[in-house]
Amino acid sequence: MGTFDYIWMGVLAVFQGPELFSVFGYSVSITLAMILFGFLTGIMVGATPGLTGPVAMAIALPILISVFGYTTAALLPVMGFLIGVMKGATVGGAVPAILFNTPGTPDAYLTTLDGHPMTKNGQAKKALRIAHFSSVSGDTFSDIVLFVCAPFLAILVEAYLDLPEKTALLILSLSFIAAVIGGSPAKGLISTGLGLLAVYIGTGEDFYPRLSLGTEQLSRGFPITTAVLGVLIIGAVFKGMEELWQNKRESGEFNTIEDSGDQRLSFHEIKRLFPYIARSSVIGTAIGALPGIGSTLAATLGYTVGRRRYQKTKSEDSLDFGQGVPEGIASTEAANSSVSGANLIPVLSLGIPGNAAAVFLILAAESIGGFNPGPAVFKFTQDEVNPELVIAFGLFCAMFIANLLNWTIGGLFMRSMGVMIKIPKHVLLPVVLLLTLTAIYVQETRMEALLFALGFGVLGYFMRVLEISPLPFVIAFILGERLEQSARQAFAATGNDPFFLFTNPIAAIFMIMALGIIFYTSRRQGQGI
Repeated sequence: MGTFDYIWMGVLAVFQGPELFSVFGYSVSITLAMILFGFLTGIMVGATPGLTGPVAMAIALPILISVFGYTTAALLPVMGFLIGVMKGATVGGAVPAILFNTPGTPDAYLTTLDGHPMTKNGQAKKALRIAHFSSVSGDTFSDIVLFVCAPFLAILVEAYLDLPEKTALLILSLSFIAAVIGGSPAKGLISTGLGLLAVYIGTGEDFYPRLSLGTEQLSRGFPITTAVLGVLIIGAVFKGMEELWQNKRESGEFNTIEDSGDQRLSFHEIKRLFPYIARSSVIGTAIGALPGIGSTLAATLGYTVGRRRYQKTKSEDSLDFGQGVPEGIASTEAANSSVSGANLIPVLSLGIPGNAAAVFLILAAESIGGFNPGPAVFKFTQDEVNPELVIAFGLFCAMFIANLLNWTIGGLFMRSMGVMIKIPKHVLLPVVLLLTLTAIYVQETRMEALLFALGFGVLGYFMRVLEISPLPFVIAFILGERLEQSARQAFAATGNDPFFLFTNPIAAIFMIMALGIIFYTSRRQGQGI
């Protein structure tokens, strides 16, 4: 079996899967329909303030699993839907930022700086076209890098890293995520520590479950859906409700703005924007390949670098960044969108989630079974087919299809989603909470799961109040069991050597890097850099 054989099998798995319906004698597979449905859902969610792609993925995942079941055949339809949501939400997030100066995510704030002034100047449709073209261009470039780099990186990891090195690599990843996205190294370590503590409750290889306090409920541990959805989604809902209670309700009327000037995006304008898109795409892809950094930093760097170039090339009478410059939108949207594909590089090659969307892709794989993201996915065998590699290329095909949808109908559908802004948050948040609890109960079907989810929601709320990022908690909860299993195996394989992380040169380098990242980021924050 060669590479092209696996690629073709992955494509066939998407196009020739179980038939949903037929059009003029041509069958349409369930996977194709789910990619389209997820993509349209993602754009609607991204265009709605207060909702993000991970929220929709969190609510949909348990429901999808209950519909499709736990068979391997459910992997591509479920993960195809999640990929569609991820792609659609990335593009749709620019809608409220440009039209109503209401960023749904932190990185979308930078889009408002030039997008909303263009709206006030009667150039709303052109601003949306620029955002769409830049976003899809950056996303496509990032996906191409993913297709090329993920298998290559996985082969290197499998060839040169043994159990001690893989254990140290997991520790390095957790340290990197804690230091970079935890708010501060100390807060990030607290969030990571809480995640590891939660995942180890009720687990272990002994006859007596750990940290269960002698209760039957805790002895079975916390279901992964309750922890992830509780901290990420329910915690955010609680925080949003508190903000609504404090602010009562934001009031205001949307002024009607008439279009003025040419709303089309000409080839000359695309040519002028291309250097900004290309540079931001490279920046976003490089940042996205590192687990845990996310699109906010990519958008900030892309905007900053674009502004520096613009200042050097603009004429004296031209507008500056922040006053309605198309280059500002292009720099920001290309950077934050190019993160999404690159974020799956550590997911598929190492099994390490880099952002919230990647968390739910791994959660889907672990819940359904039959696909374990990591180096073994890209292992070629001569005698028999590696089904995980077929699924991996099926996912690549699904991402390619989602990109085609983005290029063709994404812009048109995105510009029609302005109506979503009218949903008031005091109605939206309780609906999200109800849907999340329903989704948890559909998968777990026991009342203590809802209590656990609400408890984790309270934890997520206080983490946000204290400005502690919940993402290190979630990633640590997902990787905790794998870390323990790898450490146990490495300890046994090295003859019960308690210093196996430091006696192996590569593992020792990873551990030194883990400590160095924490020390370096702590020192920088201490100096106020």
